[in-house]
Amino acid sequence: MDTSGQNGEAFRTPIALSPAELAAFVAVAQSGGFRAAARRSDLSPSALSHSVANLEARLNVQLFQRSTRNVSLTEAGQRFLSRLAPALHEIEKAVEELGDYSVAPSGTIRINADATAAEQVLRPLLLKFMASFPKVQIEIVSEGRLVDIAEHGFDCGIRSSEIVSEDMIAIPLGPMQQHIVVAAPTYLQTAPPLRSPADVAEHRCIQLRMPSGRLYRWEFEHRGKALVVETKGNLILDNSRLILAAALDGYGLGYLTRWMARSAIDQGLLVQVLSEWTPPYPGLCLYYPRHRHLSATMRAFVTYLREQASASSR
Repeated sequence: MDTSGQNGEAFRTPIALSPAELAAFVAVAQSGGFRAAARRSDLSPSALSHSVANLEARLNVQLFQRSTRNVSLTEAGQRFLSRLAPALHEIEKAVEELGDYSVAPSGTIRINADATAAEQVLRPLLLKFMASFPKVQIEIVSEGRLVDIAEHGFDCGIRSSEIVSEDMIAIPLGPMQQHIVVAAPTYLQTAPPLRSPADVAEHRCIQLRMPSGRLYRWEFEHRGKALVVETKGNLILDNSRLILAAALDGYGLGYLTRWMARSAIDQGLLVQVLSEWTPPYPGLCLYYPRHRHLSATMRAFVTYLREQASASSR
């Protein structure tokens, strides 16, 4: 029935359509017949036929051409299907996603991280999350090289914010980071003075071999002036924990995160040098592809980390 608007325009009263009848129509159309559709559903051919007939009556349009041997879409039916099928698919996805909220998060979260980053977040964040969600399993693969987490089957990664690409969603995981130069007091007693990064050339430096194969160059900054220094030293390691051990033993200068060296500094086992040349920089973050659909488990994980980040910033 038509009614008129204030401007004299005609409006058609909306037709009340049954979701079950719409689903029956799509099933028959996509299966090519009532019997084939019945085999893919829990309904009988007669029930499907009844639903489709009711739908045609509501719409006052014939959707199928029927014969004793064949069922095919009319032109109106084809147009209706092209519009309806994507909408029903979106409804199914919405119901599926809503169902995620009705159960406790479970399953595995695979995380790619460098070893030092994994160490920093394991106890204060990950283990506490798992205590709150005992059905969740977390697997951490720690490696120095930066990988494509989507391509390698990871749900997310944990790295320094500075190296995460802009097409990722990044969630801060803690305070600012800082790389510092340290040495044992016994080494510094007989070593040349250290007044600027240029003096590093006169010292034994514990070098770091990167996953790419190159030696890591030490980075310095002071009053907006940035320097990158190639160090010298006969000891080359590929792990920060080994660098810490060598520095503690008095071999030479080590370039480490403050987080890793903090305990030794507090105990007087290591001394920080060139402190004015090593300012802090953005900390760690958890990251994942911007357009990835998150499972209920990952949503719970992300929500937890955001809450922790908010609490730590207060």
